[in-house]
Amino acid sequence: MSDWTGVAGKNVVITGATRGIGLAAACELARRGAQLTIVARSESRASAATATIVAAGGTGTEVDALLADLSSQSSVRQLAADILARLPRIDVLVNNAGAIYARRRLTADGVEQTWALNHLAPFLLTCLLLDRLKESVPARIVTTSSMAHAGARIPFDDVDAERGYRGMGFARYGETKLANILFTKELARRLEGTGVTANCFHPGFVASGFNKNNGWPMRVGMTLARPFARSARKGAETLVWLACAADVSPESGGYFANMRSRAPSAAAQDMEAARRLWEMSAEQVGLTDQEAAG
Repeated sequence: MSDWTGVAGKNVVITGATRGIGLAAACELARRGAQLTIVARSESRASAATATIVAAGGTGTEVDALLADLSSQSSVRQLAADILARLPRIDVLVNNAGAIYARRRLTADGVEQTWALNHLAPFLLTCLLLDRLKESVPARIVTTSSMAHAGARIPFDDVDAERGYRGMGFARYGETKLANILFTKELARRLEGTGVTANCFHPGFVASGFNKNNGWPMRVGMTLARPFARSARKGAETLVWLACAADVSPESGGYFANMRSRAPSAAAQDMEAARRLWEMSAEQVGLTDQEAAG
């Protein structure tokens, strides 16, 4: 297995790359010579993001854009098939897409929407791409989490939040961010010795379009908080570092903030909960035993 030499010339797949830290990270990765495949919800967002990334990357920058509704399991499966058809190797997979919803909603799969998008989508996409990542070693998986996980617990007995959707969705969001960390830890355990690493990070409170999809109270709140937020570029620094830096190569299963390792909550270090979450998630998305093996 060769040493990590950065992302120049490497295939990087990134979800949630049309705005906020995802777009900022994509622009910086393009500047560093990455061959980017971005995932967008609509053609208009894909086109706008592609133009921005190409302008940032300069001459020779090429961006492939794929469309997917990541809250839909069939769409995630189609996305994985499209990626595998286009990319003979995947050097870096970045699971960055996420959202918060003020009201409880179910997807077409009958899954609560925040859980479907923030946790099940990266879980399913990663599992479906795992063999290609293993064939591409050294390879990296980076997942966007949040300090919002602190104080949360995985609701194993109420995974679709049927018994209550508290705090305008913030409590539910925290549960999904905890799930991101536990998923990363169990994934890293399963990938030991393969040459594929998995890490997650907290980007900080970022001034972006996040959480402006929940009506005027949330939009006003985010606008008022904006002066206290960091820029999308600053929020993307740890993502870019985890994707690019050679000195991160030994790290796997870690949680990072400001380009440093951090200890997450005690609940986020519970490996029995991580194993149980993996098994429950595999059942929710209908993975075969081979797909779920990791």
